[in-house]
This record gives sequence, structure tokens and C-alpha cells, in this order.
Amino acid sequence: MGPDSSETRKVLQRASQGDNSALSALLDRHRERLRRMVALRMDQRLHGRIDASDVVQEAYLEAWTRLAEYLRGPNMPFFLWLRLLTAQRLVTLHRKHLGVRMRDPSLEISLYQEGLPGTSSAALAAQLLGHDTRPSDAAIRAEMKVRLQEALNSMDALDREVLALRHFDQLSRSEIAHLLNLHEAAVSKRYIRALKRLKDLLSTMPGGSTEFRL
Repeated sequence: MGPDSSETRKVLQRASQGDNSALSALLDRHRERLRRMVALRMDQRLHGRIDASDVVQEAYLEAWTRLAEYLRGPNMPFFLWLRLLTAQRLVTLHRKHLGVRMRDPSLEISLYQEGLPGTSSAALAAQLLGHDTRPSDAAIRAEMKVRLQEALNSMDALDREVLALRHFDQLSRSEIAHLLNLHEAAVSKRYIRALKRLKDLLSTMPGGSTEFRL
């Protein structure tokens, strides 16, 4: 796993010396990626009650308070540390609001000894379908979304997670390998297999894969 960029290290050094504006700019740079991560993994029953941006903001507040601790002995790149804090916050909210009604633990991916909910097939389907909301297409899109969710659910859970991490979260192979405790070569193999599997499934649907964002 590669280290932080020299620019990031410089910003963190300035932050350690009390430059809060530098840290704020660095956090803002990662906000959208983390918000997307939360949106893809939040249980559908929490939509409307919890906003993904609020989850990220709560994680950022914790990052501010724990920054000195992180800087004393960073054992992962800064972004992955932020992602860990955000993931832990999401897990806490799931347990608080859903309790024993949380999704089956077998559908969770183990990250840092915590069960982070796996990527929601509904959220992935929505990403693949895009954001065309014309009323005339609503019925067709609803049917396509159901079929797309079925296709995603038929994939191996870990392959689906690698696909989401690489394609939607835009993590590097080394970052994914670190998160899932895999070798980079295994990450590449799983990603290629998952992408081919998804394209093959989409080719059997109306419009083929041309309707989707791949």
C-alpha cells in the first residue's frame, strides 16, 4: 500500500502545527468520496432518516479530535483512516437504529475487525442507471432497477464489493487490498471477473449494457 502523497504529508504537518485551514481543505477534498461510500452502504430503511453527508460530518468531527493520535503513529494512509472513522460511524448508526434487525452479518464485509455493511445492490443499481427521472420512463426504469438488483445479488459478495470499491469508490488496488486483506493481484482478478460478470448479465437485459454506466 502506497504512502500518502508529499502534498498530503505537508498538509498534515501544517495541521499538526495548528494550521486548521490546511486540514479543512484536505478534509473537503475527500468529502464527496466518503459521502458516496456511505450512500452505497447505508441500509435502505435508514434513507430519509439519516443523510450520508451528516454521517461524514460526524466522522470529521471525530477526526479533528483524534488527529494528534493518528499523527503520532499513522498505520495507514490518511484517506483510509478517514474512511475507517466514517465506516465505524455508519456501523454505529446501523446498530442504533436497526439493532437486531440489521442485515444478515453474512452479507457484511469485514474491515478492520468491524462488519461494515456491504454495498447496497439498490444503491449500485441506482448508480448504474444514472439520474434520468423523466415520468414517461419511470415504469421502465423501475423494472430495470429490479432486474439489475437481481443481477447484482447473484454475484459473489466479495466480488461485488471489489467492483464497488474500484468502480464507484474509486479506490486504488493497493487501497482495496489493504481494506479487504487481499493481495493486489487477487484484487485485480476479482475486479476483472466481477466487471465481466456484470457486463454479461446486463447484456441479457433490454437495451444491453448501453443503458448503464460502466
